[in-house]
Amino acid sequence: MEDLFTTFPVLIVAIFVLLWFLRASLRIVKEYERGVIFRLGRISGAKGPGLFWIIPIVDQMILVDLRVVTLDVPSQEAITKDN
Repeated sequence: MEDLFTTFPVLIVAIFVLLWFLRASLRIVKEYERGVIFRLGRISGAKGPGLFWIIPIVDQMILVDLRVVTLDVPSQEAITKDN
């Protein structure tokens, strides 16, 4: 019975660490995005759309949006040098 009280908290912590590791290592890149992978601060490569595994703490993935962004710019009046 005493072994149960010592192994159960350790088992719970191990499960939480495993779930955190799985959540931190799974990355999803959408069709209109690209993922740039940095390994220890240096560019390691670029990934297209899909599901990717990275190494937590060592790798970092930055998502870049490739969609065209259009902005309406209001018209402005300007005086030129030659009027």
